[in-house]
Amino acid sequence: MHPHKEDIMAMIEKIKRNFLPEDYQLTDWASLEPYLQDLKNRELNDKDALDKWLHDVSEVEAVIGEDAAWRQIKMTLDTTNKEYEEAFTYFVMEIEPKLKPYFFDLNKKLLDCPYTADLDKAVYFPYLRSVKNAVELYREENVPIQAELSVLAQQYGVISGKMTIEHEGKEYTLQQAAKFLQKPDRELRETIFRKVAERRMQDIDELNTLFDKLLAGRQKVAENAGFDNFRDYKFKALGRFDYAVEDCHEFHEAIKQHILPLNKMLSEYRRKKLGLDKMRPWDTSAEPVGQEPLQPFETGAELSDKSVQVFDKLRPYFSSCLKTMQEMNRLDLESRKGKAPGGYNCPLPETGVPFIFMNAAGTIGDVITMMHEGGHAVHSFLSHDLELSSLKEYPMEIAELASMSMELFTFEHWDVFFNDKEELHRAQVEEMERVISVLPWIATIDKYQHWIYTNPGHTVEQRTEAWMSILNEFSTGLVDWSGFEDYRAVMWQRQLHLYEVPFYYIEYGIAQLGAIAMWRQYRNNKEQAMDNYMKALSLGYTKTLPELYQAAGIKLDFSPAYVSELGNFMKERLEEMGVA
Repeated sequence: MHPHKEDIMAMIEKIKRNFLPEDYQLTDWASLEPYLQDLKNRELNDKDALDKWLHDVSEVEAVIGEDAAWRQIKMTLDTTNKEYEEAFTYFVMEIEPKLKPYFFDLNKKLLDCPYTADLDKAVYFPYLRSVKNAVELYREENVPIQAELSVLAQQYGVISGKMTIEHEGKEYTLQQAAKFLQKPDRELRETIFRKVAERRMQDIDELNTLFDKLLAGRQKVAENAGFDNFRDYKFKALGRFDYAVEDCHEFHEAIKQHILPLNKMLSEYRRKKLGLDKMRPWDTSAEPVGQEPLQPFETGAELSDKSVQVFDKLRPYFSSCLKTMQEMNRLDLESRKGKAPGGYNCPLPETGVPFIFMNAAGTIGDVITMMHEGGHAVHSFLSHDLELSSLKEYPMEIAELASMSMELFTFEHWDVFFNDKEELHRAQVEEMERVISVLPWIATIDKYQHWIYTNPGHTVEQRTEAWMSILNEFSTGLVDWSGFEDYRAVMWQRQLHLYEVPFYYIEYGIAQLGAIAMWRQYRNNKEQAMDNYMKALSLGYTKTLPELYQAAGIKLDFSPAYVSELGNFMKERLEEMGVA
């Protein structure tokens, strides 16, 4: 009898190489090309030959993928290290552009092979659909432009990584400075807010210029592929097979109608708690006088150890994933100067054990980020056993469902970080604020991207005007921004996705709604919800998005009616917590 996946520890094995030599390392193009030529020229005379070929292609993808991932990880761990930057740039400029024509040929070879029709549709349908899509989109003239865009986009991290402020003789990264905005001392918060705003304002022009360059390159890519604008190109490039532009507009509307009022309610709750007549921008994450910001942990090691305990309360399988990562040094959690901003879980396709990168500074936000990235990590573990690398290329709407659901599943177990009941309640209210307030922000960023890319050639002034109009549409109107209008007008520059991964953002919103539905399911039947969660994640991308959501026990739906249902569930939770 095969043991349940949840009963066993996260055993994970590095993929055994059968095609590339075990000691092969990607150093230059010359050493890699012969293997790609073999794959390109190989005769596929029967189903077995196709099967062997698919596994060899998968192995090459995993080895290249892991190598590229490490180059990126190292560079983000230390943005001041020239060697790391050069290794990453070398891959992007010298290896990736040469890989693309080969993978285009390999994709075509797969589609042209008569035995492809015999592959199991129940497993291969989403993958073959993606391959067909990639072949239709491929343009040789886009390869150098895309390489250039990758390098350009990295400039955002370089510019942001240099941003620091000075306070009382000490230098702080903007991530570290954000901690002060939670302090009860209102004067201190205002001082820090002003310093951060002034620091960000220094780079407005540089970031606008960078953005204009990116927009021009992206528009060119779209036109080369036969599209009028980058939005329509990107919808196809992101493989959004299961929802359309109209669905995004429906999502924006549904959020405005059914989630924005909850966001307003939470802002009002904070305003009263702070005893203010009017909220200012430095009050939105503050604590009342006499209440210090939550301090759930001191060090990165403590954060990872406590996270293991929390995960263990859900399922031992989840905690064993984190333990394996600890043993293999796949966690770098603390913020430090020279480290790129943000946080991520990076899958490592050959060894299978992912890497979590974070900028933790001891806040409740860091705990939530760790739960989130931990959910991604579990997804990497659960899908590692799938036969081919390409079957693990799951869409972001399921990837983010994995991470956002984990935040809410672990919610009741945060007493590991907070043994004081009142502190636990504060932490949980903060998570509710994040879950709810992120949805209008996602709608803002997504609607803004629709505007940006369907108005190619716009000026900086037109862009600012569009931003302000959309930002106001999804704002609560409870914060007084007077004196900071110019700063508010460039706040989109804080969103790295706009620079680095264009159009990738609504996925978070779709997944956030899905995570609320998962939490509702968990509240009704914990074990069933955990089983569904693990089942859905272990499917990788062998099913379509609606089928993956169905496997998780929920549905892919952004209609106002469904969003209203989820909004009501959240409102009940807020009432239980005494917030409404």
